[in-house]
Amino acid sequence: MSPAERIDVLRREIRSHDHRYFVLADPVISDPEYDMLVKELQDLESTHPDLITPDSPTQRVGGSPSSSFPVVRHPVPMLSIGNTYNDEEIRDFDRRIRDLLGPEREYAYAVELKIDGVAVSLRYENGALALGATRGDGEQGDDITANLRTIRSIPLRIAEEEPLLNNIEVRGEVYLPHEGFEALNASRAEREEPLFANPRNATAGSLKLRDPRGVAERPLQVFLYTLRFEDEAGALAARSDLDSHFQRLHWLAGKGFPTNREARRFAAIDEVIGFCHDWEERRSTLSYDIDGMVIKVDSIGLHGELGATMKSPRWAIASKFAAQRARTRLTDIRLQVGRTGVVTPVAELEPVFLAGSTISRATLHNEEEIQRKDLRVGDTVWIEKGGDVIPKVVSADLDEREEGSTPFEMPTACPVCETKLVRVGEEVAWRCGNAACPAQTQARVTHFTGRNAMDIEGFGPAVTEQILGNGLIGDVGDIYSLTREQLWTLERMGERSADNLLGGIEASKERPLDRLLFSLGIPHVGERAARQIAAHFHSIDTIGAATEGELVAVPEIGPKIAESIVSFFQNERNLKIIEKLKDAGLRMELEAPADGADSGTEYGAESGGETRALTDKIVVITGTLPNYSREEMAGRIEAAGGRVTSSVSKKTDYLVAGENAGSKLKKAQSLGVEILNEEETEALISGERSP
Repeated sequence: MSPAERIDVLRREIRSHDHRYFVLADPVISDPEYDMLVKELQDLESTHPDLITPDSPTQRVGGSPSSSFPVVRHPVPMLSIGNTYNDEEIRDFDRRIRDLLGPEREYAYAVELKIDGVAVSLRYENGALALGATRGDGEQGDDITANLRTIRSIPLRIAEEEPLLNNIEVRGEVYLPHEGFEALNASRAEREEPLFANPRNATAGSLKLRDPRGVAERPLQVFLYTLRFEDEAGALAARSDLDSHFQRLHWLAGKGFPTNREARRFAAIDEVIGFCHDWEERRSTLSYDIDGMVIKVDSIGLHGELGATMKSPRWAIASKFAAQRARTRLTDIRLQVGRTGVVTPVAELEPVFLAGSTISRATLHNEEEIQRKDLRVGDTVWIEKGGDVIPKVVSADLDEREEGSTPFEMPTACPVCETKLVRVGEEVAWRCGNAACPAQTQARVTHFTGRNAMDIEGFGPAVTEQILGNGLIGDVGDIYSLTREQLWTLERMGERSADNLLGGIEASKERPLDRLLFSLGIPHVGERAARQIAAHFHSIDTIGAATEGELVAVPEIGPKIAESIVSFFQNERNLKIIEKLKDAGLRMELEAPADGADSGTEYGAESGGETRALTDKIVVITGTLPNYSREEMAGRIEAAGGRVTSSVSKKTDYLVAGENAGSKLKKAQSLGVEILNEEETEALISGERSP
């Protein structure tokens, strides 16, 4: 292969990985592997400068802004930082600095934790927060000012005695602490919504929410680490101490900006390396994720003298940590049954300590994922924590595989009720079709009583298991018939606890119609769809009597959701539950506004401004989306005139790809199908982007 041909292959490969990382948030190679590709390309272009082109990945930062928000240009590009992976590479960085400055020059380094979050820029004009933006492609990003204003630790106004110091740009990293991330995923699991893979993905998805109220509900935090004055020369003349990056961190902290207090300044590179080693060992003690350390020449004046390449500053480097892995044994693969009957395989592991906690279980997602990794019971396996939080099985150590091990085969019957498992259409998931399956019943009760549904205080998993195990209820309709005497029979349920639970049950009767509709657990009906349907039909009886055609006429409700609702209300078992809820006095109607206005506004309907922009377009959805279930996104696409299918072909116009996109993404790429992320799909639906 000639140098020109190899350069072409590398460019196409790097662009593909850039798209997966920056747009799809679904990288398929590690950072070191990616850096090796870039380094090979850089070396080839250095040897053959006549082959360098303006569109080469080495000539730009990478990534692209979402089209869902106004695009703003950064006053100074937000460059990426080069990476190192061992001590010698850090020493090479120090040698380059010394060669550029000369052996007689003195300089120091500021070293900070590398926060694993989402980079943002904040601009202050006359001391007031005027603009907040994402990094985007480094040259321009998305205006997310309204969303960033919801992060309470970000000052909305600063005051400085020297007026010229009030016009600044501050950059940093938005992140989710472990506790907040786990609470967010627990809430999504309760609603059977797709879980975020790691805190970084959850942060990115949160910042791209169209409604700031939704962002405000998520416990986002930020560390700010870069300060640039609009008048740098004037600022340095007024405050000579601000020639130091380390001192600028102190200035930011003094103005109320959240900065990471673990930053240190060192004169010698050996001290820098020792500090990096120290934090690699201690990273699991933090309440947030870091993936390395950032080493910067401390003098701001030297930053200008050292300059930058097209992609990275010469005065800074990142020392990346190795992925935290552990070896253990896969002792079993068990099956979990959800409220809709989906059966999910779960790895049972010999307990092993990893990144601050003991891991004994990890989801395996589905049968296809197990087969792709060829995981077998008895295997020695490598596990990681996705984003250093979620445990996942990465691979099996084939050298350690026992003779006679057999590939995993999905059982043909439900592990709880022994009903035959089935697949619907081309779904990857296997389902138990028995609506009376005890596991499904427990999951439905958990969903019904959950915070985003009927929100019954005190009805936690342990109480649910006891109530069902003692035969006190058979379905969610029986919850409202529970008595104090029945609850007293439960273990550790005293008189006060029983009264509190009964009080929570009574209070739930006042939940609005959309919450009731969502709590019923109708397949494909999420919170948003429930709001739209309740706002349109106003009562449970009208919803139950609606035809598929009438349901599809509701904004964002597609054929799949409509078919599911009609099927639900044709089931005698479900109708009996609804009658029990009526008899208990739950709110079954939505009172229309007095002025006769469409109550869709009251329920936050956001269909205004959307178009039929996807008319006659064939769309496939794959992977986990940040803010919608696949069913909800399908409803939005169908409401915009599109047709959602389950398999990719030459006739497919778009593939909407989320995390863990899998084989459909590869097929779409091979066929040249246009690939969209969630934000790009939203832009098509709203008409902000042309098909």
